[in-house]
Amino acid sequence: MADVLAYAEIRDGQAGKAAREVVTAARTVSEELGGSVHVVAVGGVGTAGAGESLGAYGADRIMVAESEELGLYQPDVVTDVVARAAAGEYAAVLFPASAQGKDLGPRVAGRLGRGLATDVIAISTEGGAITVQRPMYAGKATATLRFTEGPAIMTVRANVFGATERPGAGAVESIEIGSAEVRARVTAFEAADRDQLDVSEATIIVSGGRGLQGADHWHLLEDLVAALGDQATLGASRAVVDAGWRPHAEQVGQTGKTVSPNLYFAVGISGAIQHLAGMQTAKVIVAINRDADAPIFGVADYGLVGDLFEILPRLTEEVRRVRQDG
Repeated sequence: MADVLAYAEIRDGQAGKAAREVVTAARTVSEELGGSVHVVAVGGVGTAGAGESLGAYGADRIMVAESEELGLYQPDVVTDVVARAAAGEYAAVLFPASAQGKDLGPRVAGRLGRGLATDVIAISTEGGAITVQRPMYAGKATATLRFTEGPAIMTVRANVFGATERPGAGAVESIEIGSAEVRARVTAFEAADRDQLDVSEATIIVSGGRGLQGADHWHLLEDLVAALGDQATLGASRAVVDAGWRPHAEQVGQTGKTVSPNLYFAVGISGAIQHLAGMQTAKVIVAINRDADAPIFGVADYGLVGDLFEILPRLTEEVRRVRQDG
């Protein structure tokens, strides 16, 4: 078994960042094993076109199940389709660690009677066996897990396996939806009324904590996000969300969202373990805090000790200047 199967999450008729990253991760594993990358995509009418685009990221075979009824994610139906596809001779089955992937991965693993590794941040092959790494104990340790039998089923953390174009054969074929027992049906999806990027998709996150002293000061973070460009977004600590300063959709941490951006600003955040669990795999961490002993400095690549109300405006101004000159 050398082929790898990836589940491509299709949203609004598009194969987004989560789909591209999971296919890239599957390509990395398949190349080590000497196999091919197969993709299964399930969704509304037009899913075939969205799935075809994944050939540019390494998909060799793209299996598509589409119908008008699947315009919204239907757990029972999608589980049945993916489990039947995954029943083939695969070394691994990969899902994105998105809300949908976290729901679907365990369902498919249970259907196949196999174990599941969640929130994977590294994958390697040793003697044909697949080994993965994942954070545990709120990020205080990293576990190394070795699958003793296939397929190795896992969800992979966002932004860890950056989407990279490496063209595959990209052959698209239709597969049957089947007649799964439907115990629950999604009838509507209500998106948050927000123009900014979701924290799980942004490559730059500017997060604020209680050090900002209130929602009225959030404009300082908004100014920095605007200066950083379209790939930046706002984040928040749990204390801020609990206080009602910011919506839960922006919460980063163990009880919020786990993120791995290229650049993470922790502004006025002390660094409680539940927050660190959600962001410490960011590639570069910049901490701004007046307390030099704050735990956040223990994981930061760069630390600024001082008054954030003085630092942020100057930092924002400098970012604007550099971007304009560049």
